[in-house]
Amino acid sequence: MSEQLSTALVTGGSRGIGKAIAETLAKAGYQVYLTYVSKADEAEAVARNIVAAGGKACAFRLDVADAEAVAAFFKERIKDQVELDVLVNNAGITKDGLMLRMKDEDFDRVIQTNLRGAFVCVREAAKIMTRQRHGRIINISSVVGQMGNYASAKAGLIGLTKSAAKELAGRNVTVNAVAPGFVETDMTASLPDDVRAAYIDAIPLKRLGTPQDIADAVAFLASPGAGYITGQVIAVNGGMYC
Repeated sequence: MSEQLSTALVTGGSRGIGKAIAETLAKAGYQVYLTYVSKADEAEAVARNIVAAGGKACAFRLDVADAEAVAAFFKERIKDQVELDVLVNNAGITKDGLMLRMKDEDFDRVIQTNLRGAFVCVREAAKIMTRQRHGRIINISSVVGQMGNYASAKAGLIGLTKSAAKELAGRNVTVNAVAPGFVETDMTASLPDDVRAAYIDAIPLKRLGTPQDIADAVAFLASPGAGYITGQVIAVNGGMYC
């Protein structure tokens, strides 16, 4: 077998924060596997751009809400094929709404994708990383998971992070979370000016974050310099809790 490539798996890597993470980890020297559910053209474009810039990347369709598909993906694409050094759980969906009006199926779908999907990916990655005796797992939570605002899945990711960190530390696998604040995305770009201004007013640094701000934090947690950091939540929110 040829020498295995040091690989970072980024779920939900076709746009926004996931795209920035994939591109940044590629620049750091990782082969990047990025996944998508419905944006095949965007995901393939991210992979092509990484390759054009001299990196290595592949895009794969994977619905993390499908546990059997996740297990099959790790078996067929990861195990004994590449050296999985980094897993970034970024895939997620949004079904925001008032609790009293939220449909059961919407709540269940968010939990299944954002929390259970991350758990299944952590479980499958841990099987490989514990055998390697090294690895970095980084879960993308959110400021809302800390402040309490449509936050069940994102808060659950923080609990998953801390539990997995304790369980896997003995095998030199670190598990951390990044909690972005309000970030420049397609969603925030469409906000009314007064709402956007209110968000910015609540941020001590007086600006929204960028996907690159989040990607840089992820790249640090994946780097050798973060080898003694595990079970932590890195808030990248412009000082909202300072």
